[in-house]
Amino acid sequence: MTGIIITVLVVLAILLAAYFWLKHSPETDPAPSEPQLPEPDSIRESDYSISEDQIRLPRESHPISRRGISENALKVLHRLNSNGYEGYLVGGCIRDLYLDLHPKDFDVATNATPEQVRRLFRNSRIIGRRFKLVHILFGREVIEVATFRASHDAEAENDNHSKDKSHHSDSGRILRDNVYGSMKDDAIRRDFTVNALYYDVRDYSVIDYCGGVQDLENRTLRLIGDPVKRYHEDPVRMMRALRFVAKLDFDMDPATAEPIFDLAHLLSDIPSARLFDEVLKLLQSGNGVKTFQLMREYSLLQYLFPATHHSLEDQDKCTEALIIKALESTDSRIARGKPVTPAFLFAAFLWAPLQRLSRDLREQGVPPAPALQQAAMTVLDNQCTHTAVPKRFTMVVRDIWEMQYRLERRQPKSIESLMEHPKFRAAYDFLVLREAAGEDLNDSGQWWTDIQDSADQDRNSMIRDLRSRPGGGKGGQKRRRRRPRKRPPVMNKPQ
Repeated sequence: MTGIIITVLVVLAILLAAYFWLKHSPETDPAPSEPQLPEPDSIRESDYSISEDQIRLPRESHPISRRGISENALKVLHRLNSNGYEGYLVGGCIRDLYLDLHPKDFDVATNATPEQVRRLFRNSRIIGRRFKLVHILFGREVIEVATFRASHDAEAENDNHSKDKSHHSDSGRILRDNVYGSMKDDAIRRDFTVNALYYDVRDYSVIDYCGGVQDLENRTLRLIGDPVKRYHEDPVRMMRALRFVAKLDFDMDPATAEPIFDLAHLLSDIPSARLFDEVLKLLQSGNGVKTFQLMREYSLLQYLFPATHHSLEDQDKCTEALIIKALESTDSRIARGKPVTPAFLFAAFLWAPLQRLSRDLREQGVPPAPALQQAAMTVLDNQCTHTAVPKRFTMVVRDIWEMQYRLERRQPKSIESLMEHPKFRAAYDFLVLREAAGEDLNDSGQWWTDIQDSADQDRNSMIRDLRSRPGGGKGGQKRRRRRPRKRPPVMNKPQ
């Protein structure tokens, strides 16, 4: 028993000696308080240095104030900076703040890779394949973080990059873009000079590599680099150029504008789903009327709405007036903070092609209602090959169109059911716009306006007046009474 106790005491003495020796050993560094993230794989320390051609505007030389910046965006910047990374606000938010506009979102550029940003923020996720980004979620607000990217010319000179980082199509369009670089590289590869401004929250300065501040002062939209090459890389830049000109009320630099006429056909190579998203940004930005006029001026409409373009080429004044009225209504609702639906605009843009095809089908002997349904399906299917309109919107478009025939007829028995229809308001608004655009609808729009504003007694009187009209409504025909079917005589059975 005594031997066992002595053995245990010796073991404990050895362990204590080893512990104190390791603790006070000069070769052992103290453990870090928190794990250190590795340095970016493709970014060097020298990339952070300030370039000679960089312009840095101190706080007193620009109008941007922190009061206009999202608190969540500031949190992201402070965490990136405190962990040894560079973080800057960049893009449209700086442009809008400089022009005293309210940014709709805030984007951050950093020298940290997407994986490193993901480790810093538990409330984040990595998205995208063509452009690898990190979305940091703060409730409904999303702060988008992108790593500094380099040009693809620099990538071509570096054999270490492979096609999983950068890839072009045969036409020059960028299919994948995950080539990392410095802040200067990132500025030069952006689309427009006014979108290539950076805000440093550490000293509240604005950093400009491409002359964006001067273009903001001159209210000029200028593409960075060779416009022809940049449009080939991403043809959607032509649509963005028109959107910014309309939104900011800028003049487009001639070198930026002239290639659009010859390169508009490149939009045919863009996936239809992406074009739908870009069309919504064009038409639902609050400047739809001016954007539509620019789309026609720069020949983009024929590649986005070819059927509408053909109708306008036929000098159909009602078609153009209807589209303008619909865009004015949408712009007005956006200005008042009211919701808008793409279905209403697509119903207006495609109404003339629908009428033309429906008329052709009726001339072939198809009844009016089936002709309208068949034409609606064909027109929408054709449009979806150019802009992939989701089904949840095409269903509403069809409801608006199909209710037009019923609203024009004003059948007494269907008045109440029509007014209770979930899409009645949208269909009624569309009917009123058609009438305001010059279509002869026998005052149907005014009639529906009056019946909604009238009391129950007056409403019943208006419906009774419809019954006294031939056919019970516009375009109605007196229903022919069906003759009873003749039956063969019954033969008497022989007794």
